[in-house]
Amino acid sequence: MAVARTPGRGPLAGVRVVELAGIGPGPFAAMLLADLGADVVRVDRPNGPGLAINPEYDVTNRNKRSVIVDLKAEDGPARLLDLVERADILIEGYRPGVAERLGVGPGTCHTRNPRLVYGRMTGWGQEGPLAQRAGHDIAYIALTGTLGMIGQADAPPAIPANLVGDYAGGSLYLVVGVLAALHHARETGTGQVVDAAIVDGAAHLTSMIHGMLAAGRWQDRRGANLFDGGCPFYGTYETADGQYMAVGALERQFYEEFMDLLGIGNLAPAREDIARWGELREAVVARFKTRTRDEWTALFEGSDACVAPVLSLREAPAHPHLAARGTFTDHGGITQPAPAPRFSVTHTAVHGGPAQPGADTEEVARDWGVPRLLEEGG
Repeated sequence: MAVARTPGRGPLAGVRVVELAGIGPGPFAAMLLADLGADVVRVDRPNGPGLAINPEYDVTNRNKRSVIVDLKAEDGPARLLDLVERADILIEGYRPGVAERLGVGPGTCHTRNPRLVYGRMTGWGQEGPLAQRAGHDIAYIALTGTLGMIGQADAPPAIPANLVGDYAGGSLYLVVGVLAALHHARETGTGQVVDAAIVDGAAHLTSMIHGMLAAGRWQDRRGANLFDGGCPFYGTYETADGQYMAVGALERQFYEEFMDLLGIGNLAPAREDIARWGELREAVVARFKTRTRDEWTALFEGSDACVAPVLSLREAPAHPHLAARGTFTDHGGITQPAPAPRFSVTHTAVHGGPAQPGADTEEVARDWGVPRLLEEGG
């Protein structure tokens, strides 16, 4: 028997979201809405998409409920439109035109529910020369100049997992967009389409850098700038035990404390002389290799030197600060990041594990008043 899932009581309590199943940024965006209290119903396909892991571990489907609808079946679109009629937001991540061919595009949905916010998540966007091409996170951030900024000057660009494109440039912009459009819909009674393209979001993330570039304060190459690893007091350094420390001592007072604690305060004036940055970097590299990561962590503890140990995914939850804040939580035997951000009144929580495909059909049919979901067929 499926465990009943009660929508959260966060700031989005009462907001209904239909998520058309996909992978990557769409599910993450829907998870964020669910974390914030929205009642998110994921519409899975028969034998539909998912990560190459057991769905019980797909944390991006937490706090949601799932039904199965075959949109290619004769009555599939009608079943979905029954949900759409009662929804505030719909999220889909198909290539442009696919939802229309399935009979659930924006025009059809808005005819059924004029107040609906229709969120579209793609890599290239709904229009443009590349709109119909396949792609993944790495290609999107490559084209926007974002990937080319990351990494050492004498090495290929470093791949930042799929965090910068899929999730920062994609999911988060989709969430901002649909919530802004929801506000507009509630003010005017009119929904709209939100075209969230990862290329747009990833480019937008570089706004400050473009300003610095125009002002002559940023070089258009890797590892040559103040906070891209180009300067010796903003970067990562190997320790005696093969681990790493992260240094971000940009401001003068933090830099001076860093140099004093590191034990090379005599080289502090090199901060102002870029010609001496190579000498300074060599000294910092040599000093960090004299102690272990834990020893350096203890030395910098309580200081304003802006130095921190580089922790692994498994180590991070146990860090005293993150543990004290509850930055990570355990639910259903899975250690995972807790919902963010925090709210002083409308608290959020992980109240349900990953939704299992189709497990919540009876609940959703009852709660949303959509009996057609229970009919045999599509």
